[in-house]
Amino acid sequence: MMKTQAHHNAAPAPLLELRGISKAFPGVKALSDVALRLYPGEVHTLMGQNGAGKSTLIKVLTGVYTPDSGQILLDGKPIAPASTSDAQALGISTVYQEVNLCPNLSVAENIFIGRYPRRFGARFGPIDWRSMQQQARALLQQLQIDIDVTAQLSSFPLAIQQMVAISRALNISARVLILDEPTSSLDEAEVNLLFSVLRRLRGQGMAILFVTHFLDQTYAISDRITVMRNGEREGEYACSELSRLALVNKMIGVAADTQEQALDLAQEADAASFGPTVLEAQGLGRKGALLPMDFHIRQGELLGLAGLLGSGRTELARLLFGADKADSGSITMQGQPRHFNVPRDAIARDIGFCSEDRTHEGAILSLSVRENIILALQARTGLLRAIPFKRQQALADEYVKALGIKTASIETPIGSLSGGNQQKALLARWLVTSPAMLILDEPTRGIDVRAKQEIMTYVSKLCRKGMAILFISSELPEVLRCSDRILVMRDRKACGDYARGELDDSSVLQVIAGDAT
Repeated sequence: MMKTQAHHNAAPAPLLELRGISKAFPGVKALSDVALRLYPGEVHTLMGQNGAGKSTLIKVLTGVYTPDSGQILLDGKPIAPASTSDAQALGISTVYQEVNLCPNLSVAENIFIGRYPRRFGARFGPIDWRSMQQQARALLQQLQIDIDVTAQLSSFPLAIQQMVAISRALNISARVLILDEPTSSLDEAEVNLLFSVLRRLRGQGMAILFVTHFLDQTYAISDRITVMRNGEREGEYACSELSRLALVNKMIGVAADTQEQALDLAQEADAASFGPTVLEAQGLGRKGALLPMDFHIRQGELLGLAGLLGSGRTELARLLFGADKADSGSITMQGQPRHFNVPRDAIARDIGFCSEDRTHEGAILSLSVRENIILALQARTGLLRAIPFKRQQALADEYVKALGIKTASIETPIGSLSGGNQQKALLARWLVTSPAMLILDEPTRGIDVRAKQEIMTYVSKLCRKGMAILFISSELPEVLRCSDRILVMRDRKACGDYARGELDDSSVLQVIAGDAT
């Protein structure tokens, strides 16, 4: 009897387990000794800031990357998926943020693509369309989804397309379902639909790995949470035993002495005397990206945006710059109503934008330092009015010197510069346009401490000269130290507007976590 009782009380074995997973790329240690356990009948949420290693871990698990070391166990037995097809054959299926299906095909075709039922049982016989449609309806009915399976996938909203992707996973007998940021483009009703399906699958014993950056959604669906930070596993926690504030602390991992230093600097700074409002937005929003919000920034003000990845910081910046089109609200620039449908509209109204994606949306690596610096000015001037070469040289020389850009020549390809010097050149790109407002999205990410200090010192000088700067950073001490005012974002909405000194390291974390009174 005692043995039987002990057996019943023993913790269940994980269905899928990763042990000591490490993965490095040239110059980057992406994963270091990471562990993960997925249990049947459980939603396990993977959380971490941008660059924490979540995507790399998923790619290792699904066979996209081969780990440098470590072990993957399924039902206690070692596996080594060499491709996504291998992973699917083992019962590990993934639904990505961007639905990886064929919008021009029908719902039924997407569910069975590559595995169409054939008539007469022949491997290369004609497709049995009736059987395929019947099976597709049955699979969707398991998720309580009733749609026309003969209709094109593109005719349905994104939430339904994700249900189709999940049905495809069920069709290949998935035991482990990985959902990689599936709610990033969904509204509240669509998220609720997805979660009802996940709860049903959990009840059927499926192990679900849910990757998200939304705190509210994490606590609405999760049984267990694994937090990653800087390529390492920070810890694994039962969701019911981890407060929001504790979760945010573990994700950010700010050292106490750094926090105190940032707070001291913020409190010691004199209150700035700002000019008139440069830009004001009312009810600005975009479905699936940002809930309608009000926003303003004044001349000579450095406004910091604080919040976790996915809180709406970058989404707000892109709407203000016209990189994405708002579907609600209005913008007033220097007292005049403006519509920024494309970035050129914003550039024409003296707004600059340094994107967080330096490689894909910032530097053109094959072009010279000079060519990268004059790019925005040339766009504003117009393609038919080329900037004289001597003026290009003079501008490049001026800002290379002013910002201390280390380069052998202004004709050196920018791709050969260090990350910090590339970032300085991108800052110079916008400074040559003399913007009234400059948006800096993670301007110091991935660069050394000295370059960070030089960039932020220069940015502070620009504010004192009257430029309005919107500053986005994942490093809370940097936001606290540098900002004249802080706008805190959480789950696609603004949740607090604070003057310098009103927040310290603990209170800003409470606001981000939603624990503030």
